[in-house]
Amino acid sequence: MIASAARVAPPSPHRPWLVADIGGTNARFGLLEAPGARPARVARLEGADHADLAAAATAYLAGAGAAGPPAAACVAVAGPVTGDRVKLTNSAWDFSVADTRHRLGLAHLEVVNDFAALAMALPRLEDGDIVSLGGPPHRAEGPKAVLGPGTGLGVAGLVPVPGGGWVPVSGEGGHVDVPAVAEREVAVVELLRAEQGTVTAECLLCGPGLARLHGALARLRGLPDPGRTAAQICAERGDPLCAETLEVFCDLLGGFAGNAALTLGATGGVYLGGGILPRITALVQASGFRRRFEEKQRMTDYLKGIATSLIVARDPALLGAAARLEQCLDPQGDAR
Repeated sequence: MIASAARVAPPSPHRPWLVADIGGTNARFGLLEAPGARPARVARLEGADHADLAAAATAYLAGAGAAGPPAAACVAVAGPVTGDRVKLTNSAWDFSVADTRHRLGLAHLEVVNDFAALAMALPRLEDGDIVSLGGPPHRAEGPKAVLGPGTGLGVAGLVPVPGGGWVPVSGEGGHVDVPAVAEREVAVVELLRAEQGTVTAECLLCGPGLARLHGALARLRGLPDPGRTAAQICAERGDPLCAETLEVFCDLLGGFAGNAALTLGATGGVYLGGGILPRITALVQASGFRRRFEEKQRMTDYLKGIATSLIVARDPALLGAAARLEQCLDPQGDAR
């Protein structure tokens, strides 16, 4: 959703462009102070400490030390963006794009899905920004998919445009059915379905989902739910139940990533983001993730030709929001 009121000058220290990545837990902000620059003055705020986007952005700008107020902004949010009213999926924030633009005094504001912004960052990632999770090297051309577990489970695509450039394809793919195949996975899903009804991929493949999976595996063993958080499960992976939880988690994630690759025809590669996986990179690499990614019967050879990588760059969605602003506003400052 775009709200614009006037022509926008290129970013400068005195009139920077604002970029933000709003998740279910954290709100990250940065400023673009020159054309083509990477986000600067990056800071993280707790979303629950602020009533809405405008309040959080105002608090960030008050402490950012910028030479002047921002002229334009692109904000990535964890939820669908279908009109002026934006409601985050895993947060209480509910705001109007037009009203937020007015409150912040912006000439231009665009709000996009957070994984659409992450998709826009893919062509800008450098070698040190990703770690291989198996398969051949990434192809520069071809559609790409990005997905990842955080507070929720995000999914998006990136499609090349004839003549150059890219278009992000956002959706709510995290809410498809969970890809349970193995007997243990099916048992977990059946247990949770009896307790809560429908079990989506996001029910298990996110931070709260990792804790939910941990509790379900404990109950299947006849044990009480240990009540561990996702961070504790990752930190205590030497514990047998934590190790089993992470094993099942990586297997399910591999199956889900394979489904996304097939759906989007992601011959340009599948990239994983989110806040959980960088904590357990070596574990994911050694897990059944890649095996389950490829286990798609007649499509196995097709998937073997697709690279899978983990994004380890800091704040990549801010980089994508910057790319989207540069795409949306031409060098003379005309909104497109």
